Amino acid sequence: MTLTQKSKGIYVDDSFDPTKFDSIIFDCDGVLVDITNSYDQTIVKTTKYVLETLAKINDSIQIDFKIIDGFKSTGGFNDEVDLTYAAILSIVAAKKLKKDQTEFINLVIDNSDSTGIKSVETFIKDQTDISEIIEQLSYPGSHKDNILYQIFDQLFYGPELYSKLFKNTSKFSESGLIENDIVIFNNDLADKLENKFHKQISMVTGRGKESVKYSLKNLLEKFDLQNSMFLEDEPRELAKPNPQSLVNSITGMNSKSCLYVGDSMEDFIMAKKATILGNNTTFCGIIGTSKNPDEKLQLFGENEAILVLDSINLLPKVLNLE
Repeated sequence: MTLTQKSKGIYVDDSFDPTKFDSIIFDCDGVLVDITNSYDQTIVKTTKYVLETLAKINDSIQIDFKIIDGFKSTGGFNDEVDLTYAAILSIVAAKKLKKDQTEFINLVIDNSDSTGIKSVETFIKDQTDISEIIEQLSYPGSHKDNILYQIFDQLFYGPELYSKLFKNTSKFSESGLIENDIVIFNNDLADKLENKFHKQISMVTGRGKESVKYSLKNLLEKFDLQNSMFLEDEPRELAKPNPQSLVNSITGMNSKSCLYVGDSMEDFIMAKKATILGNNTTFCGIIGTSKNPDEKLQLFGENEAILVLDSINLLPKVLNLE
């Protein structure tokens, strides 16, 4: 399979058939919403705060997009808090080993896989003792009660929304980084998709429903919510790349051929697993919200994706809806 640029922002393999789909399912972050200055910045701020307050490390490197993309490319870090946890463990270990932090965190990424934090813990424990920070964070634990989740959520949602969602008080007073979400999905796109898919438009996302609703507002009504999955609200074992949430959405809509639109390797793996389980799913990769779209295009191409777009706003063109 070979991706060929058909026009600006559209990369297609010759095997792609735009006419065969009867449903479309979206990831949210990096697809419907640009999270570069919201979720990604929350990873940066949470990591720094935890390292300074719990690990007493005041000279940590800043977690940049290369590190974030590196962890996400392994297929095991759809949850940004998992990624934050992995970054914290890596830097604590690098300090103990007196290693260059950037070099060591890249080594951790190279030894990570789709099992996510399990692979990180296994690799680092073979290098040095990190039991103290693991005990301090006690992660993942309960989303509501775990200290790492609390810090992350308080920084992301801000005091007012955090209080509303979790019935608890934030220790931070500044506005939540969720305010930096940039919504890409729009009414014009929704109308064009509805003309083809009717009500067969849903969402399978790692976010919680209230978080999605806060950012998308009335646009959330454009989705079949009964057959959408908001994985932050579900048991942890359903997290991507487990295909069960996608399978539930596909079967709930009685879809025979689904187009799943995502931006990560977790999304790609999930779609592939759904197909193996007998649910015909084609993955569409979105790269325009990445800080390094060329690298992500290469990653999807190497894994034999047959459709990659700069933006969801190109879907009408590639699906012949215009």
